[in-house]
Amino acid sequence: MRYPEPFLAAHGYGATTRQPLPADASLRRYARLVGGPRPALLMDAPPPEDVRPFARLARHLHQAGLSVPEILAADEAAGFLIVEDFGEATHAALLDAGTDPIPLYTEAAEALAALHAAPVPPGLPVWDAAAMAKATAATFLDWWWPAAFGAPAAPAVREGLDTALATMLAPFAAARGIVHRDYFPANLMRLERRSGPRRTGILDFQDAGLGHPAYDVISLVEDARRDVPAAARRAAVAAYLTARPGLDRGDFLGAMAACGAQRHLRVAALWVRLARRDAKPGYLIHGKRCWALLERSLSQPAAAPLREFLDAHVPHDLRRNPALPEAE
Repeated sequence: MRYPEPFLAAHGYGATTRQPLPADASLRRYARLVGGPRPALLMDAPPPEDVRPFARLARHLHQAGLSVPEILAADEAAGFLIVEDFGEATHAALLDAGTDPIPLYTEAAEALAALHAAPVPPGLPVWDAAAMAKATAATFLDWWWPAAFGAPAAPAVREGLDTALATMLAPFAAARGIVHRDYFPANLMRLERRSGPRRTGILDFQDAGLGHPAYDVISLVEDARRDVPAAARRAAVAAYLTARPGLDRGDFLGAMAACGAQRHLRVAALWVRLARRDAKPGYLIHGKRCWALLERSLSQPAAAPLREFLDAHVPHDLRRNPALPEAE
């Protein structure tokens, strides 16, 4: 991790103690700055990362009244931000410590409803069927497929996947708003001194786009990295729909199935890419869960086009993540 001493000193953090925080799958790195004028984190986002989308959206959502980290100082060209430190009480850590999941998931759903109701900022990239198909191909066809079949996907397979996803997602194209795209417990904080939707701090929204809100709900209640109790899932969906009474429940549940099918296929294959391209095999442990979640989504009528594509091309006994070759 880089420490820009002149930048830190210019904003009162030159003499702080730096405590690196655990890294995730991205290139971004964080360090807690202890002893500065207020609790803060240093974000280091070297190329090809770009802090500008995060900073723009952070300022926008902060003005909208949501609990996102305040930007305290920025050197956007160099890839450094000093941001408000929400502490260590992520929803993931609280769940791991045995906290009752139902209140946490309910709070997360209420904050998510507020996020989706916020004004859409200009310039947000679209997260539509075409973008979702491209992202899915980049993991499922480019990495999972050759690992499973020993050969690249044929052009007809690529065309078939694009068609299946476009057909599946078309009924839900009209509903668009801010989507976080990674809304799950590791990116959420419980802020005990705040109330209502602001009780949940929202992190890592730099990849946000303009898409269907069901994508974020499915990210929360069908988490790729942890099992979500059925009661917590029901409570979160109920809280979200209560907070957004204008939504049609049946249509929204259909959108959840369609978005879930796309997301679970993409993320299941993402673990293969992380293992083989980025030498991060630890993520393969989540593969079994993602394939199981995919099958649940595929059982819903709204996901029929993707189900038919997979039934035509991927036998059920291959619907898993291949192990790494022994040499790796």
